[in-house]
Amino acid sequence: MLRVENIKHSFKTGNEWTPVLHDISFNVKQGEMVALLGSSGSGKSTMLNLMAGLMKPTEGHIFIADHDIVKMGENKLSVFRRKHIGFIFQAYELITSLTVRENVELPLVFQSVSPSIRKQKALALLEQVGIPDKADLFPSQLSGGQQQRVSIARSLITEPSVIFADEPTGNLDSKTEDEIIDILLKLNRTMNTTFIVVTHEHEVAEQMQRIFSLRDGYLITEEQKAAEAEPQEEETQ
Repeated sequence: MLRVENIKHSFKTGNEWTPVLHDISFNVKQGEMVALLGSSGSGKSTMLNLMAGLMKPTEGHIFIADHDIVKMGENKLSVFRRKHIGFIFQAYELITSLTVRENVELPLVFQSVSPSIRKQKALALLEQVGIPDKADLFPSQLSGGQQQRVSIARSLITEPSVIFADEPTGNLDSKTEDEIIDILLKLNRTMNTTFIVVTHEHEVAEQMQRIFSLRDGYLITEEQKAAEAEPQEEETQ
């Protein structure tokens, strides 16, 4: 479903180029739920923007559903994103002047789907995320966890190939964090939806099927992490 091949990326500051990603490659299968784990400055936000087609890499290729998004022009890429990519944001990014149902429907408005079908799909998804009774409320009337449930429903409404969740529990308390992760895991199982969860929290990452760890722009393999975790032999005196 997602294939990242030899991605390198640098940012230009003045006359200097600063590398931030170094030869990153990995694959994600249809229906997998994986974590992209890294601390601040690790390169995970840049990697997310590249995978979502919001930036072009300096080198390499990114395939989503066998389409190389690096080769796409901006117009084609914009259409592709609307159809194949869903987003869940840390800050929810809901439109305050729209009701919950209207927020969930919004991606289908841009696809010219009829109002009756939009409403039907939105209500079904609100049922799946556990807030069917909130459809006619506005975001300001919801808790943070409820707003994130709306964001999750919105991300699913176009039936995308992959959903990128950017620190989806970053603004939530631990109890609500657990509830949101449980919802994502359930949706992954029942809908066979592919999720890439970008996080700095090990507790969140460890609930995913696989973890890709970034450190200083490098992909850290499981073998490297295991080797680093081994106790070092004491030097003989």
